[in-house]
Amino acid sequence: MRELQNNTSRKANFGWLLKMAWRDGKASGRKLILFMASIVLGIAAVVSIQSFGENLKNNIQLQSKALMGADFKIDSNNPPNERVTEIMDSLGGPDGKEIKFASMVAFEKSGATRLMQVRGIDGDFPFYGALETSPVSAAEQYQKQGSALVDATLMLQLGIEAGDTIKIGEVRLPVAGALHSVPGSTAFFSSVAPPVVIPYRFIEESGLVQTGSRIDYEFYFKADPKTDLEKMDKDLGPVLDLEDADLDTHTSTSDRLGRRYENFGKFLNLVAFIALLLGCVGIASAINIYIKEKLRAVAVLKCLGATRRQSFLIFLIQVAFMGLLGGIAGTGVGLLLQQLFPLFLQDLLPVDVQVSLVPQALLMGVLLGVFMSVLFALYPLMGTLYISPLQALRVQENETSRSRKAIVFVSLGIFIFIFLFAFWLLKDWQYSLAFVGGILVSFSILAGVAALFMKAIRKYFPHSWGFPARQSLLNLFRPQNQTLILILAIGVGSFLISTLYFSKDLLLAQASLETEADSPNMILLDVQTEQQDSVVSTITGNNAPLLDNIPIVTMRVQSIKGKSVNEIRQDTASGVNRWVLNHEFRTTYRDSLISSEIIEQGEWKSASDNEGDIPISISNNFAEDAKVGLDDQVTFNVQGVLLNTRIGSVRSVDWSRMQPNFSIVFPVGVLEEAPQFRVITTKVADESSSAALQQQLVKKFPNVSIIDLRQVLGVIEALLNKISWIINFMAFFSILTGIIVLIGAVRTSKYQRIRESVLLRTIGAKSQQILKIAALEYIYLGVLGSLSGILLSLISSQLLAWLVFESSFVPSWVPFLILFPGIVLLVVSIGLANSTGVISKPPLEVLRREGR
Repeated sequence: MRELQNNTSRKANFGWLLKMAWRDGKASGRKLILFMASIVLGIAAVVSIQSFGENLKNNIQLQSKALMGADFKIDSNNPPNERVTEIMDSLGGPDGKEIKFASMVAFEKSGATRLMQVRGIDGDFPFYGALETSPVSAAEQYQKQGSALVDATLMLQLGIEAGDTIKIGEVRLPVAGALHSVPGSTAFFSSVAPPVVIPYRFIEESGLVQTGSRIDYEFYFKADPKTDLEKMDKDLGPVLDLEDADLDTHTSTSDRLGRRYENFGKFLNLVAFIALLLGCVGIASAINIYIKEKLRAVAVLKCLGATRRQSFLIFLIQVAFMGLLGGIAGTGVGLLLQQLFPLFLQDLLPVDVQVSLVPQALLMGVLLGVFMSVLFALYPLMGTLYISPLQALRVQENETSRSRKAIVFVSLGIFIFIFLFAFWLLKDWQYSLAFVGGILVSFSILAGVAALFMKAIRKYFPHSWGFPARQSLLNLFRPQNQTLILILAIGVGSFLISTLYFSKDLLLAQASLETEADSPNMILLDVQTEQQDSVVSTITGNNAPLLDNIPIVTMRVQSIKGKSVNEIRQDTASGVNRWVLNHEFRTTYRDSLISSEIIEQGEWKSASDNEGDIPISISNNFAEDAKVGLDDQVTFNVQGVLLNTRIGSVRSVDWSRMQPNFSIVFPVGVLEEAPQFRVITTKVADESSSAALQQQLVKKFPNVSIIDLRQVLGVIEALLNKISWIINFMAFFSILTGIIVLIGAVRTSKYQRIRESVLLRTIGAKSQQILKIAALEYIYLGVLGSLSGILLSLISSQLLAWLVFESSFVPSWVPFLILFPGIVLLVVSIGLANSTGVISKPPLEVLRREGR
């Protein structure tokens, strides 16, 4: 015997281990299919999102000059002052310039009117990329001819052709051609306010630059190839900030765009990570049951002289190989999937994304398959180390012991990996730690529920029940039971899928827009004070109601808590958000709150008593960004006049309401004599009434901009539908992975029940009794696991709503009415499908087949 052992040890090299792993894995291939399927979809989701994210980032960087049309630009909401002009002259002067603003444009042929983004361009801008027009020559000739380039989609919608006339303010221009693309325009904003490009010299003639008009002045530069744009941005940026101007380089713009779309990708990354974690649960549960079946074979190997290390490595090699195959398959599916992203996201992206292979994403997918398979299979694999050779002779299987140090080490490795991977995706160690902590707590609770359930059954066993009911309960705590494993698999799957569903609802609810029966569907902007009476009479003359007539006063922050804006800009530790310092606020005054506002702190002041500082009300987001609270002093510059104010109240504002909302509201009795304009809202009955009213208003008041909210809502709704579709599409991966995990967990438990079912049939149990026993057992497991997981997800989603989304959480009944019974039905169906194969054939045939 010793000679046989020595001979076996000498032959047991790595090649022998590979051969043994291959032979055993080949014989058990169908039992490992679901193990590999558990990780394919998770890896596919991660690889597709990561690969597409890298492609998007690279495309933005490559096309950054074409996105801006220049190397860098200086822009401002006001005409450049003397200091800004000096800086531009020191840079060699702008090579091109532009004024752009939103305004109504009338199409004389059709009589239609439309809110458009008017862009008056001078010089050879764009220097990179091109004005894409039909005909092509229109881009070169429109400035010489004094004509306009009109958005191509709008021309198709309104039946406009080259040569037709448009009216912008007081200027009439012929249409030179259709505009397909222009630097600085996004698909979303173009849907709301399509661009129209005209020569710069016609802007002043239009008469549209008036009080309250939101004008952008942009000056474009071509830089010498040797120019260090990052250094220029660092040196000149703060100087221009002090002059209410801004410097943007094509590199900083591409970085900013990349960060914006990176934030959108964080949620999709989290979805993919959840799918991957579900796959890991599938790995652990499948391998745990698989290894339990192999313990007798391990004992036989040890009787023949195999060492603990060798028996362990045989199955470790199996797992690693299956993980490698799963990683390759998942990576391949992910690469195919990423081809669809540009189609789904084309209206959301600033560039045309050319998809290419990303080597790091490919490597990550393959390595994830191997590493996660091995890591999450280590715990069940440890059972092979401590199995006794005598197990080959014992009739009853005993639980194998495990080293506590090994268990702690493996568990620590798993949670460190989850934390590092979550940190890599979320870029925030606190969120990552909370994510890992939540998973740990969830596993502990589910394990505790399973343990308490089995303990309660033992203590309060219903001895008076019938045989099938008693047997189904006994199965839950018999030796070699899978109650804990199945409840963990079912519970974790239900928990992650439900949390994903609730989180999706939270995300989409934040992006949705609330409308009310009496909310306006038309907003008139830039109505001058002397025009308001005539505008109101035109509205009411068309049988439309006057809903709001809101005064607007523009102002800037001069100082906060006695510290000037320039001092705050230079103080890098102030924490005040830069938009507060640079923004031109449009404020109003009134004596009452509106329906979209709630006082959080302080007391609302309806009128000023003209004693001391003026009490104002601010929104909570302004308070947070400006680092101010109740009774803090803020000084505003109202077109040269300084107003000293103090914070009298802080409001929460529902910005999703379809009505004008304001960050800063003054009491009445202060701003009535200040230069101001009005915002007027109304509600028109239908599209034809809207078109007729707009035509009259544009004809009488060319400076007034009109926003048709029905059109805007249509654009936003289409955009939100696309976002919703993408989120649901990615959620599908997690749900499908969760279903595969459940199938795998229940399916693999089949092999533990075969002998018992055969024994029951041998001693005379009827097929119906066996099916009833199996059905009741799986009902217990499905109900307990899925209900525990959904209730846990309810708690976690509430925490997400408070801590991450900062919004109220209204739970949906869908997980309870659809997911809960669906999972229970799925578990029972798979369990009964397992049992039918046992009862439909003679016991001896079943034992022979499953023993192979």
